Amino acid sequence: MQSSSTCAFVAGEASGDLLAAGVIAELRRRLPDVRCAGVGGDRMIAAGFDAWAHVRELSVRGYVEVLRHLPRLLKLRSTLTQRLLAQPPAVFVGVDAPDFNLALEEKLRARGIRVVHFISPSIWAWRSERIVQIGRAVDRMLLVFPFEQAIYDGAGIAATYVGHPLASMIPMVPDAATARQRLGLAADGPVVAVLPGSRADEVRYLGPTFLAAIDVLRQREPDLRFVIPAADVALKSMLLTMASEFPDLARRLTLVDGRSHDCLEAADAVLVASGTATLETALYKRPMVIAYRMPAFSAWLMRRKKMIPWVGLPNILAGEFLVPELLQEQATPAALADALQGQLHDRALRAKLEQRFATMHEELRRDTAALAAQAIIEEAR
Repeated sequence: MQSSSTCAFVAGEASGDLLAAGVIAELRRRLPDVRCAGVGGDRMIAAGFDAWAHVRELSVRGYVEVLRHLPRLLKLRSTLTQRLLAQPPAVFVGVDAPDFNLALEEKLRARGIRVVHFISPSIWAWRSERIVQIGRAVDRMLLVFPFEQAIYDGAGIAATYVGHPLASMIPMVPDAATARQRLGLAADGPVVAVLPGSRADEVRYLGPTFLAAIDVLRQREPDLRFVIPAADVALKSMLLTMASEFPDLARRLTLVDGRSHDCLEAADAVLVASGTATLETALYKRPMVIAYRMPAFSAWLMRRKKMIPWVGLPNILAGEFLVPELLQEQATPAALADALQGQLHDRALRAKLEQRFATMHEELRRDTAALAAQAIIEEAR
């Protein structure tokens, strides 16, 4: 790839923005004049990315939610396809978001554009039939979990294990006191971090339940404090409106602009929506309760296609229920509060989780940005 070449990226949500930003920075370090452009978020833009559209435009999860946004998403994908075919990049990198990216990648690859996909869809968990489409759409898959290599080798699809970028970003030994100082929180006393998701639909479904749960917990344990990172201004406004329904909670609750990693590092326990944030919580060695709610029809469809008993990444990587998962009708405020109390006060459990999460961290830690950048350059050549 020439230094002046274009490398196109499409990231589909806040976690993809975080994961791609380091790779873009490494590409531009190796090739100072390379142009990285496409769909990305604030972190990618800060790394020198030219955003044609913002990542929040693709941040939709679940079948019912996607149907509501489908015309807009199809129009965006069509516009991107036309633009990329009119001015072909040296390589296209789809970052996660398989429902959006795989169909786009198929069209680009059919026209001779090299395609790299960063982060495999969870074909080992559900929708295993996707491996066929991946074979048509992708020249090389960049894997973030070591067990995925055998799946792609068996399917005859070129794949490279690059480790998980979060494992390099997050310190092996977290420093709660310093994180609390950065957030303006008092150094003493227990803190619970609450992460109801980075998408509007997630916060809409989970926010009221999460707030009701920590209000129950506040009544049981008046010395507890709570911190919630809001992914953007719109979500912060939504959370503030929801929190106004719990006036007695306000004195114990801090709402933060972004800075989810600071919130996790500062916490003694975490209530977290299923997704990448569960892995971030594990890498910070924090006990957690994983929860999720979505429209009933979306949940029914996902259950039908599910191949393993876990939804949270820490449990999937461990192959067991290391931490509680409360989904759909199980995710009541009282049940979440009960589970959080167990995570806060069971010392033996906390010690076990810290050791298991440390082992997980070591297995995932590689120089991901360098390995991914090298693979992308090789495909572009």
